[in-house]
Amino acid sequence: MAKITLFAQVIQMLPKDLIKSLVRKHGTDKHAKGFNTWSHLVSMIFCQFADCVSLREISNGLHSANGNLNHLGIPRAPSKSNLSYQNEKRSCGFFRDCYYTLLNYFGQQVRFTGRKFRFKNAVHALDSTTITLCAKVFDWARYTHSKGAVKLHTLLNFETLLPDFVHITDGKTTDSKAAFSVVVKPGSIVVCDRGYFDTALMNYWDSIKAFFVVRTRKNVLYNRIKERDLPEKAHPEVLIDEIVRLTGKGPSRQYAKPIRRIAVYNAEHGYTFELLTNNMKLAAGTIADLYKARWDIETFFRILKQNFHIKSFIGTSSNAVEIQIWTALITILLLAAIKQQAKYKWHFSNLVSSLRLNTFTKIDLYVWINEPFTPPPEEILQT
Repeated sequence: MAKITLFAQVIQMLPKDLIKSLVRKHGTDKHAKGFNTWSHLVSMIFCQFADCVSLREISNGLHSANGNLNHLGIPRAPSKSNLSYQNEKRSCGFFRDCYYTLLNYFGQQVRFTGRKFRFKNAVHALDSTTITLCAKVFDWARYTHSKGAVKLHTLLNFETLLPDFVHITDGKTTDSKAAFSVVVKPGSIVVCDRGYFDTALMNYWDSIKAFFVVRTRKNVLYNRIKERDLPEKAHPEVLIDEIVRLTGKGPSRQYAKPIRRIAVYNAEHGYTFELLTNNMKLAAGTIADLYKARWDIETFFRILKQNFHIKSFIGTSSNAVEIQIWTALITILLLAAIKQQAKYKWHFSNLVSSLRLNTFTKIDLYVWINEPFTPPPEEILQT
């Protein structure tokens, strides 16, 4: 057994010194009036941790743990009105930077079962997921005449299965336009679907020395320059590997360089798809496998939406919505770090639900995650 709750032990994983430096950088404690940034961060993580659906639930949930709040570094539980005000006024930029700082701080401790490739280039999947909203309530989140929405444009690391970058926009922003705001490092490989087939975007990635693998649209025009020989032990689904030059008024001007075209047959679903890439060294079969691995990002989106509270929001302003999304991502980091350290082979959703059921249970976190179903010693039962 332990003297502090499971939730308090999770919060103690946060590096307070780094968070304090971010608070000073963003000046988010200016005019705080008793509800500082740390208390706000912990309250919003509690919202995700306990799956609270309203401000009242967050306030009442923390009020019920009054005797344990000192372990969380909170002097008192926040009121509903105070939470609402700070969600609207305190900059979501702090929470965004907090996520990236924690991602760097935890390093290899935060990872799901990702993929490893033989080459050294970092590989990322780029895609977006849409969260629909009520257009009348969230009037800033443009999408259609009857619906509002926000989009999470996510650059997912294949090795950790966690986002290296997230760009949040309204639902009307196209994927290819938002991709210009996604930070891609030189030398890395970006794998994406046909929604990102934009020759200006491809030219931008090429100009910063990044590699891309993009699925083409059906109407793409090109002239063949050279057909590359397929090795005897080539990937059985690769049909064509060739160097082409894009034609047409727009594409030929926006991407004038020769580009590699690979046609792949999907035996499972019985159709052929075509890929374009500026990487001339990797085998065609490896390029095809990279594109198939792109589906890992759909797995991440499913984990995020099924296990965390981001499909409905406790605030209506754009700032409040972004704060809730960033704290969901911060909570994923904390729970992924716990899962990585556990000896017991947890399924992520089971770990999340089990921790929620034991939010205020006083038991040693690392003993419990290693042997969650082992009964306590007899002397504890007797007391």
